[in-house]
Amino acid sequence: MSTSSEQALAQELAIECRDLGKAYQFYRHPIDQVKQVLLGGKKRYYDEYWALKEIGFAIPKGAAVGIVGRNGSGKSTLLQILCGITAPTIGSLTVKGRIAPVLALGAAFDYELTGRENCYLSGAILGLKRAEVTARLPAIQELCGLGDFFEQPVKLYSSGMGARLAFAICAHADGDVLIVDEALAVGDDAFRERCRTLIRAFRQRGTILFVSHDLDQVMDLCERTIWIDRGRLRADGDTPGVITDYCKALAEEPDDPNRFAFMT
Repeated sequence: MSTSSEQALAQELAIECRDLGKAYQFYRHPIDQVKQVLLGGKKRYYDEYWALKEIGFAIPKGAAVGIVGRNGSGKSTLLQILCGITAPTIGSLTVKGRIAPVLALGAAFDYELTGRENCYLSGAILGLKRAEVTARLPAIQELCGLGDFFEQPVKLYSSGMGARLAFAICAHADGDVLIVDEALAVGDDAFRERCRTLIRAFRQRGTILFVSHDLDQVMDLCERTIWIDRGRLRADGDTPGVITDYCKALAEEPDDPNRFAFMT
């Protein structure tokens, strides 16, 4: 276990992962899935791809932790496990407190409902009462900055508009752990600055996981960074050092498509 994780264990933890792994099954032919059900005890009829393997870290309450890695490295899979969207294949995960996940909340929007109506739906998902959502609506509406579209069905939104709404809701949900996945990449400078201000304020009472390819934002917002590479934890430590090593790897190590190969 890394030094950062060892130090975290001495504090009250918000998140702890132990030997976490996620494998997906891929069938080359539709009939192979039937064969697996009927004859799987004798032979494996699928190819296996491990999106994550041997992931272990501990994050104390009140920390702001960045997660970096190339596209396809396993960052989104890790977030999906942390948010409860998918279950790990192996290993254990402990999360203490209520999670406010921007990526998961955006995926849960009802596209036939307006932005305002989705605030109430999402608030219920996050454990807020209707009166609590009503009290927060002006602040949510101001932060997302959707104008007249706030009263329009979400099916008319661009992906960036949906991300803005999801972040605005999560930022006002009184969660214990805020998980942000590239939400700050959308919108203008004024929106991004408001988001950064809210994230800094959130750190006074909660834990933040910030996943981004914008390394300057990671440096600005996170004192610790976890680097995921080829589905495994490559580094976990102080942000400046991890970002320096990550940038060096991006410059010197070619992107290898073989990392997406199935295990047969």
